[in-house]
Amino acid sequence: MKRESSRLSFFENIHNQFFQTFVGPGGDRWQQFLVGLGVSFRVLLGALVLGVALGIIVAIIRTQKDQQRGNRKKPILSVLNAICLVYTTVIRGTPMMVQLLIMGFVVFSASRHLILVAILSLGINSGAYVSEIIRSGIMSIDPGQMEAGRSLGMNYGTVMKDIIIPQAIKNILPALGNEMITLFKDTSLVTVIGLADLTKVAMQVQARTYQAFMPFIGIAVVYLVIVLCMTWVFGRLERRMRRSDRR
Repeated sequence: MKRESSRLSFFENIHNQFFQTFVGPGGDRWQQFLVGLGVSFRVLLGALVLGVALGIIVAIIRTQKDQQRGNRKKPILSVLNAICLVYTTVIRGTPMMVQLLIMGFVVFSASRHLILVAILSLGINSGAYVSEIIRSGIMSIDPGQMEAGRSLGMNYGTVMKDIIIPQAIKNILPALGNEMITLFKDTSLVTVIGLADLTKVAMQVQARTYQAFMPFIGIAVVYLVIVLCMTWVFGRLERRMRRSDRR
């Protein structure tokens, strides 16, 4: 009898915690989690677009510098390459949370658009890593393909767009997928600047209910499910690209 009563009390406790966390007195607490998840996705998409754009620009500048030959050095390219090198070194050498704190409380301390601050912070951070991924993919392509394209009368941009970049993307897709997954998990850090993302909502619910187990375990499950879905999607894309190469 004691064992049965203890089991009942355990399940009743879990049920009560679940109700307090996801239903609440007004019956709409789950909607707060959905809104927070929507904020996390908005930050992810904005930061992803910014990060990829920055990454492509930085990768092309650094690759062009690496491919320069002896007497054909361009001063402007050297300056741009130095700026890109400082950017990637500083961003990759400092913690993401510190960058968020600097952007939120120093650079944009007067801004009320926290979601834009979060997108800028995560996008700038992601751009440094994406640039190295893209650069490694471009450098893995045989240099003879660039020379062949130029000998056919194509300019540098056309060769990169039509020949080099498509091949590089196939090589770097797994690394880009991992970067996107990391970026999604990093959205949980935007709570430090006060943005009401999924993690922030869980912290607010925990503060109201004094229950830490269900809110944090709940969002951990949500993050895990989304990451598994993203991993599956990138796995399918990679397999399709391999099949197209075999054909």
